[in-house]
Amino acid sequence: MSEQTAAARINDTAAAGGVLWKLITFSLLLGAFPIGSYFYSLNYIWNGNTTFAAITAIVAANIVLVSYIVISVLEDRKAQVAPEPQPESKKNK
Repeated sequence: MSEQTAAARINDTAAAGGVLWKLITFSLLLGAFPIGSYFYSLNYIWNGNTTFAAITAIVAANIVLVSYIVISVLEDRKAQVAPEPQPESKKNK
């Protein structure tokens, strides 16, 4: 019985590690993508217009945030596996 508990703990730890790496990745993206898009759009798209460059950075930050939420919801749905219907036995008839 303790072997099953240990295996479950290993799986939980591995899953938590994947969640941690995903959080770190999206945190870095949330910092780097808007700043990079701000300066790129400031110099190459909007020709020095800081207002439009800031709007571009806001849109980039929202894209990262929404993609994190969508990936988290999809991952949560995968974790909730529907139970298989059990075959009907003679007792249930």
